[in-house]
Amino acid sequence: MAGKLFQLKIISPDRIFYEGEAWMVEFTSSEGELGVYADHVPLTTILVPGIMTIHEQDGIKKAAVHAGFAEILQDRVNVLAEVAEWPEEIDINRANEARIRAERRLGGASGEANINFVRAELALKRSLTRIKLLS
Repeated sequence: MAGKLFQLKIISPDRIFYEGEAWMVEFTSSEGELGVYADHVPLTTILVPGIMTIHEQDGIKKAAVHAGFAEILQDRVNVLAEVAEWPEEIDINRANEARIRAERRLGGASGEANINFVRAELALKRSLTRIKLLS
């Protein structure tokens, strides 16, 4: 059921990923899951790896968004994403390999004493987001 429309723009470093009208957008912020409709209270939030669901008049589009910021205004939402990918842009084999590498690093199986756990956790979250989007 479509409601009042607002402008949605998603920009990544290499392109304008999406630009159009939506009646709702859902994404994962640092504070948890967030759903935004037109006339939302103005807000700026940090994005964490997750699936962004764009509700258009004609249907739903889903994308993997890995990090960034969202500026929510009453008539528009602007997203600055570190990485944004449509499902057809994701290589499932590569995502699975990245998941395995990250899990090994976090589990200490790689024998590396100076592992950067924050980077390994982010790599795991990114790979799991890609895998989830394709399932």
